[in-house]
Amino acid sequence: MLATEKPVDHGVPTGQWSLSDLAARMVHEAHAAAMSRSTIFRVLNEAAIKPHKSRYWLNSHDPDFEAKTLEIARLYLDAPRLHQHGELVICTDEKTGIQALEPKHPTKPVQPGKPALREFEYLRHGTRCLIASLIVPTGKVVGDVLARRTSADFCRHIRHVARQFPEVGRFHWVMDNLNTHWSLDLCRTIARLSGVRFDPERLRTGRERRAFLTDPEHKHVIHYTPKHGSWLNQIEMVVTSGSR
Repeated sequence: MLATEKPVDHGVPTGQWSLSDLAARMVHEAHAAAMSRSTIFRVLNEAAIKPHKSRYWLNSHDPDFEAKTLEIARLYLDAPRLHQHGELVICTDEKTGIQALEPKHPTKPVQPGKPALREFEYLRHGTRCLIASLIVPTGKVVGDVLARRTSADFCRHIRHVARQFPEVGRFHWVMDNLNTHWSLDLCRTIARLSGVRFDPERLRTGRERRAFLTDPEHKHVIHYTPKHGSWLNQIEMVVTSGSR
């Protein structure tokens, strides 16, 4: 069907088909099958084809995508049971570039027959980074608002969260594959929190660090989402909706 093909392949210099473009192209390519805009709309609507709409998606080439996805999903499903046995599932992520804005003038309150008037000009106070963790079985969120997002900042947040739960016997951290999530600083922090030996000479490469951080024998275990699969991290829903 013409509507499912790229407009540029038919000599139409646009990214998406419009009803007018489709009608004109059908006249040009197949005059006998020409249709009006209203007829084209009805046909597309019945076939649930919307050539004027699109949405983003992210392709992952991770060969272990399904296995990693299932591991994360099972961890979420098992979070309540683990919680009852002294283990905690936590989702952690950062949101950078949050603008600290202040209205230049106060908002005028609503009046009978008139809505509130909000000033469109604002003052900039720089940007901040939110590092937040969602405690999966309870829904509690622990956050830190910082000026930067370095590996040292991230490690401070991990320690901050861990201090909130001194009674927990094991922590399961869900994270994406950002470089600060498998840094040497994080290896040092996890080693200290888990009470295991930290040997930087054995943690020179990313593969060695990730193997250390995902060791199931540690008190603090990291579970990485698949590459280009950070949407599996539940804290992203909280951080995104809360920033709008």
